[in-house]
Amino acid sequence: MTATATTADLVAPVLTARAVLLDMDGTLVNSDAVVERCWRRWSARHGLDFDEVIKVVHGRQGYASMAVLLPERPMEENYAENREMLAAETADMEGVVPVPGAPAFLAALTDLRLPHALVTSADVPLSTGRMAAAGLALPDVRVTAESVGASKPDPEGFLKGAAALGLDPADCIVFEDSEAGIRAGQAAGMRVVGVGPRAGRFGPTVHVEDLTTVGVADAGDGSIRLTFG
Repeated sequence: MTATATTADLVAPVLTARAVLLDMDGTLVNSDAVVERCWRRWSARHGLDFDEVIKVVHGRQGYASMAVLLPERPMEENYAENREMLAAETADMEGVVPVPGAPAFLAALTDLRLPHALVTSADVPLSTGRMAAAGLALPDVRVTAESVGASKPDPEGFLKGAAALGLDPADCIVFEDSEAGIRAGQAAGMRVVGVGPRAGRFGPTVHVEDLTTVGVADAGDGSIRLTFG
């Protein structure tokens, strides 16, 4: 596993890895419209500034966001309200679309039989619904909210994704859009490709606006070769 470091890479970097671990919301699927509708209602119900709330929620499981935003509230209430939030988000697929380049990116990984996994803060019903709404096939290996005891930015999900693929964390590259997700990947000891407008501020290894500029190839030695730009 290597990452080249030539002068040309400053413009078009190349990374290699044994597997890629993919966040869903903001990375493969643009679900911002639904997320904003649901959390705007939640903010109003609790008398909170939506603009401040939305800064917290991306990447985290709902109960973890609620714990940050309502720090004095018992966690049991956060878990209960998160179940309601998940149900509301699962029932609302209006405006869910693929991130540009996601269909071709996933198809390349699948067609070349390159190891990859979905690692998402969504639960099974929500992740299944959103991927279907965006017209994207679910990877065979998936780590969802039910699979972990701690939300991103804890690295548990990405570590479980690597373990499910039978690989060391350092052999995996994470694709993420949010601060919580990028921090989780970094804490897992993985390189991170930041996707979208939120990602560049949080120090990913490489930053792309979407997946249209990401090239995928079989490196021929059991590794994945990723090119950018």
